[in-house]
Amino acid sequence: MVKTRQNFNKDLQYYKFCLYGFFKNLRFFEPFLILFFLDKELSFLQIGTLYAIREITKNIFEIPTGIIADSIGRRRTMITAFIIYIISFITFYFSIKYLFFIIAMILYSFGDAFRTGTHKAMIFEYLKIKGWDDQKVYYYGNTRSFSQLGSAISSLIAGFIIFFTGSYKFIFLYSTIPYILDLILIMTYPKVLDGNVQKIKGKKIKQNFKKVIKDFIFSFKDIKVLKAIANLSVYTGFYRAVKDYLQPVLMTFALALPILVFFEDKQRASIIIGIVYFIIYILTSFAARKSGKTAARFKNLNIPLNLTLVIGLVLGILSGIFYNLHLTLISIILYIGLYLVENLRKPMGVAYITDMLKRDILTTALSAESQTHTLIAAIIAPLLGFFADKYGVGNAMIIISGILILTVPFFLVYEKKK
Repeated sequence: MVKTRQNFNKDLQYYKFCLYGFFKNLRFFEPFLILFFLDKELSFLQIGTLYAIREITKNIFEIPTGIIADSIGRRRTMITAFIIYIISFITFYFSIKYLFFIIAMILYSFGDAFRTGTHKAMIFEYLKIKGWDDQKVYYYGNTRSFSQLGSAISSLIAGFIIFFTGSYKFIFLYSTIPYILDLILIMTYPKVLDGNVQKIKGKKIKQNFKKVIKDFIFSFKDIKVLKAIANLSVYTGFYRAVKDYLQPVLMTFALALPILVFFEDKQRASIIIGIVYFIIYILTSFAARKSGKTAARFKNLNIPLNLTLVIGLVLGILSGIFYNLHLTLISIILYIGLYLVENLRKPMGVAYITDMLKRDILTTALSAESQTHTLIAAIIAPLLGFFADKYGVGNAMIIISGILILTVPFFLVYEKKK
């Protein structure tokens, strides 16, 4: 049973964990990434390919980097991750050709692979040492709230950076500052959080690759597992591929407003986009917190999961239609709905899989879900880019959302039989 009140001390390490999340989410480039690429004269197809590269390489790298983390310790792994991130940001800043953007994106994926899960493991290790194991929900929830705050503030700062510099590339240069601070912060973590350091073995890396592939195949042999994974991962993959296409829609809207007309287009748009993304992150944080209460309104989790899957894809179609009709504000509101749906349904989806499956195959199923939504995002991203180049962003959203909604009957989940 989840504890109804917190029972831990907010000591120095607690605030270090909180600051880590805050600095980590000061990724000033995120609300402007597609606009940055478009400014560098990349096509939507090239942008989609970069997104696909990001998704695939991160998943491939996660297998060996997990073993490396065990061999060199979690602190050194995190330090390595932030060094790679910083190199990636600098590469983005100086890049002018597509090939160099590929290199920068691979470096970024490599940093993500080193970081993902490692810091969370350090938090749980600390709780175990302190005897606060039963406080995971409260403790991790409190530290995560600082990450959400970082994302919201990051959007506003990014808008002002572009407004005053007149260039998108500086958001990468300024992103190195919080990441340098995080790197220094990680260095101050106690050595005891390194975990059980083991000698690295090439044979173990090979075995882990085989295990991931074997688990992936095993998960898809069971129709119940297949349905659950598909329902959760289809929308997440769709969301990860399309979410940043809100940026050119916001750009169109911002330039149509009769404000800041004495400044250049990207400066005018930067303020509006920064404010909108600030609001989005506040709303998504609220949606995630309300996921439990939303699920409680239904008798079974399969009902809200099916509903949100359909609603999310319909929002994608409607957003594209209204964008084509030049009703940009309505299109933006509907597009923001895609963000809210993802953050509302994700906790419900994980809970559904957890409740439905036996504990001994739960990790396997969740791993397969991660691999699946990555694969779906990697497929959708270049397709969306191709259609955006050929028919425009609005029509691209209609086509991709429409294709997926036709396949929805195959991904619906049903109440588990007693």
